[in-house]
Amino acid sequence: MANKLTVGLLAGEASGDNLGAGLIQSLRELLPSEDTVEFVGIGGDKMIAAGLDCLHSINELSVNGFKDPILKLPSLLRLLRTIGDELLERDVDVFIGIDFNVFNFLLEGRLKKQGVRTAHYVSPSVYAWRRGRTKRVAKVADMVFCLYPFEPNFYAGTAVEPVFVGHPLAQEIDPESSGDAARAEARATLGVETDKTVIAVLPGSRSSEIELMLPPFVGAMEILQAHFVNVEFLIPYPNEQLLAKLSAVVERDLPVRLIASGARQVLQAADAAIVKSGTSTLEAMLLRRPMVVSYRLGALSFRFAKLLVRTPYVALPNILLGRARVPELLQEEGTPEALASALVAELEAAKTQDNYFSDFDALHDELRRDANATAARAVLRLAGIRDR
Repeated sequence: MANKLTVGLLAGEASGDNLGAGLIQSLRELLPSEDTVEFVGIGGDKMIAAGLDCLHSINELSVNGFKDPILKLPSLLRLLRTIGDELLERDVDVFIGIDFNVFNFLLEGRLKKQGVRTAHYVSPSVYAWRRGRTKRVAKVADMVFCLYPFEPNFYAGTAVEPVFVGHPLAQEIDPESSGDAARAEARATLGVETDKTVIAVLPGSRSSEIELMLPPFVGAMEILQAHFVNVEFLIPYPNEQLLAKLSAVVERDLPVRLIASGARQVLQAADAAIVKSGTSTLEAMLLRRPMVVSYRLGALSFRFAKLLVRTPYVALPNILLGRARVPELLQEEGTPEALASALVAELEAAKTQDNYFSDFDALHDELRRDANATAARAVLRLAGIRDR
């Protein structure tokens, strides 16, 4: 390896851009000077700001829905060949494919055949479905970075080295940020009265999800409005495209506000949450918010999913604990009445049970491993370098 370490990275989505930026920053901190490392590949604004020499716009990788990937397949294949050639020309020592699985698996496989050490960040959800993907990962990557502590077990007996790095959200969210002071600060920022019961309502971030999740969530809000004397509902929307989908809610006779933000600030201001399954369930857990989790698919999609999914749970707290810690109401079980009743019960339990949050706190501690620094040390080890 030359005196300067050259690290290749590719992220195809905003979540990967966040991970890549944190990894770049940690690698810089672990090496003696900026002159000893350079970063090259594809990423978003955060990775570029952290120091990535971005060879192509991340927008070239953007695909949506089912038809878009088919229409863009020729251009994606051309980009795959081009970026592979460019990374080899830059003589990268290691390459980290960040999520964006299909594209990065192909790129990692090509680079590995050329002698480049490769890592995949993060492990696909092999615990949930298509466990045979572990063999695919092992074929193209020398290391795989796992966010959850049970994931390395799925790679036992394969050629890839699994590294549990913890979850970046657990590092970002300080345990102190879940208390009453943080709640009061978030409410002040959003202009929410301190004496209100505040319910965060998170129906998802995709149009298809909102169309399915919003009707039962609105029904639950109507029931909860009658139950609580002084309640306000907060629904975050991350982009203007979703605002139109959500705007019909504010026309109803409900104390609801749409907030132009991600889930974090709304959850911090809330007493409890009704949440579509996904990363927001983890965020609610890390912020110590009682929650009810729901999910809906079209009838045919749901039957198909039941054949593939191997985990009995959809909420990340339940998956991590291996038991039904937070209520899950899926498909037809997620009626407005059931959602409202379960949320009231969780709020009451949080107020009356001293150890209600003990499981949440234990998981937070287990996942708080400084994922960026842990992954960076593994990258240096993969490159044959000892950090400071």
